[in-house]
Amino acid sequence: MTQQIIVDSCGWVAIIDSKINFESELERLFGNFTLILTESVNIELTDLDAARTRKNSLLMDLLRQKSVTVQSEQSGHTDDHIFELANSGNYAVLTIDKILKKRLYRRGIDVVEVAKNQHLRLIEGL
Repeated sequence: MTQQIIVDSCGWVAIIDSKINFESELERLFGNFTLILTESVNIELTDLDAARTRKNSLLMDLLRQKSVTVQSEQSGHTDDHIFELANSGNYAVLTIDKILKKRLYRRGIDVVEVAKNQHLRLIEGL
């Protein structure tokens, strides 16, 4: 079975800034996986990337190439989009946002976060 993982902006930035090999780490955690990129996260990351130097690029082309992009169905905050999408199916969420992690955990949704030792860690929801 393939685990679908929704990418949050802060989670992707943490992966890039930590220089984590996200593919090998996600394979270690899940085996087969598919990254899900919402349009609202894509826009947030594109804006953040524009403010960074080329040396500190967020590797947006790589993320887009490795992800399936989905439209954000509602207006409002990106975290709400992520939460609603994650709640609608068998998704995990890649994030380091404390408030979003708490919401997801309480709903029983798995969270993938960047650990201090340059690895990814799975926090299984209740």
